Amino acid sequence: MDEMTVRTRRELAACYRLVHHFRMSDLIASHISSRIPGKEGRLLINPFGSLFNEVTASNLVEISCEGQVHEPAGAIINPAGLLIHSAVHAARPEIACVIHVHSAAGVAVSAQEEGLLPISQQALVVMDRLAYHDYEGVALLEGEKARLQADLGDARAMILRNHGLLAVGESIGEAFYWLYMLQKACEIQLLAQSGGAALRMAPTAIRQLVTEQTCQFAGATMGSREWVALMREVERIAPDYAD
Repeated sequence: MDEMTVRTRRELAACYRLVHHFRMSDLIASHISSRIPGKEGRLLINPFGSLFNEVTASNLVEISCEGQVHEPAGAIINPAGLLIHSAVHAARPEIACVIHVHSAAGVAVSAQEEGLLPISQQALVVMDRLAYHDYEGVALLEGEKARLQADLGDARAMILRNHGLLAVGESIGEAFYWLYMLQKACEIQLLAQSGGAALRMAPTAIRQLVTEQTCQFAGATMGSREWVALMREVERIAPDYAD
């Protein structure tokens, strides 16, 4: 196995462990995928039936974008996961990683008519990069692919209404960053709403300013420095991820 594939497997396994660590996993449901460098049309995804804290670099499943399992033979993947991830990867060839979760805060905000509110810096960072997709039941119907692709457009994150959150990135670290920011914004919104006081919305001009300010920060792409730090954290909390 070449060095780039080994690195991708380890970083993807680390991403699963971090999603679990930050309490965004949902038993064996939800999924994270990554393209395999140098293997056109091939993805890595979790084996269906494993908890996120059981995923390792070696037990990830290699599949085609059409869902054919290549390695290990006989492995089973979540069919809803296949539909969502294959749709996004097909529509966004620049995207390396797709994350979909059913976090409690994410589902709660996804059920609110107005969706994410501009009430925190975390929300402002993600809002102009955010899309929405209406719930169509468990993602098993082939016809949903085109609507999911159209709704996502060129966004970096998506709220799946009545369902959960989705984030994408040109690296695994970038995808995790957008998921984390969206999740944190949802948590803050629920806390603010629970206080019962009137909420102060940031004006549109400030939203636009924050978007411009965070295209890059201190000379680095969003999430790149965070990912280096998060990989150190995985080594501390779940060193078996790389097995």
